[in-house]
Amino acid sequence: MRKLGIGLSLLMIIVLLAACGGNNNGNATNGGEDKKIDKLSISFVPSRDPQEIITATEPLKELLKTELTAQGYEIGAVDITVGTNYEAVGEALSAGTTDVGLIPGGTYVLYDDGAEVILTATRAGLNNDSDNPADWNKNKPTEGTDVQATSYRALLIAGPSEKGKALAAKVNNGTALTFEDLNNVSWNVMSSSSPAGYIYPALWLKENFGKTITDLSQVVQADSYASAFARLAVGQTDVMVTYADARRDYADKWNSEYGRAASIWEETDLIGVMPAIYNDTISVSKNSSIMNDDLKAALQKAFINIGNSEAGKEVIAIYSHGGYQIAKDSDYDNERKAQELVQQLK
Repeated sequence: MRKLGIGLSLLMIIVLLAACGGNNNGNATNGGEDKKIDKLSISFVPSRDPQEIITATEPLKELLKTELTAQGYEIGAVDITVGTNYEAVGEALSAGTTDVGLIPGGTYVLYDDGAEVILTATRAGLNNDSDNPADWNKNKPTEGTDVQATSYRALLIAGPSEKGKALAAKVNNGTALTFEDLNNVSWNVMSSSSPAGYIYPALWLKENFGKTITDLSQVVQADSYASAFARLAVGQTDVMVTYADARRDYADKWNSEYGRAASIWEETDLIGVMPAIYNDTISVSKNSSIMNDDLKAALQKAFINIGNSEAGKEVIAIYSHGGYQIAKDSDYDNERKAQELVQQLK
């Protein structure tokens, strides 16, 4: 009986030690109780009206719970908030006061000391994506495709003015443009915070010519892409910078409002293609008390599945997201260069 008692005592000690060894002091690690999460907090940037975002993303709570439950997690609540500005969400990720943030690439690289990108949003792609503007000009008009893309382009477009046509002819003949060529024409740009309308074109000039937009002699800032296209149409400016599918958006107005007889595809050509601008991110906090590799992998799978479902697509449409793909930090290196350039221009 004494030997039996000692054996049972040893067995109990082994069981207790095993239980202690399996406890990693986190509530989102592998196994049992550690996959119970009282609250998962998600923050959105205020790119739309905050109440509109809150209303549209309400179904995301149950969709996420369902997806994470399928991976063994028990989620008590999903809390969705909208930051007062983009920086507020970045700061919350850095501080660990929010677990997940849906933020643009620019916000991510500014706060990557405390945030980690896990997914990139996808949007419907275009049938052109070459670095060579002449390839786009040979394959007009630019059209949408069913293929989902993780990035988009900013373009330098030459209009129907005499100088605009001369630059387009050079590009289409395979002649490399010089900075003098570009400095001899009038540019239409957007505000200095616009990625497609200013920041990435400035980066393109820096990488190709060692110059930037502030070095150009003739620059006009537009208050909207509509007014920029209007100026281009009547020859007030020779070139403009814009997002890749802008001509598709303004094709009708080119004739109906801007008074052109020929189509926008006949009267405009690309003379420059900017580096790829990666789409919005889903990033997680490096300082969240619940975040670890297992939960990050579970969130990746959950959001990808949600983006592939009809119910999920309705929710993420608030940000014009079509779905999600696995991301890596280096995807946003161009964004880092762009942000560094922005700081130099200030």
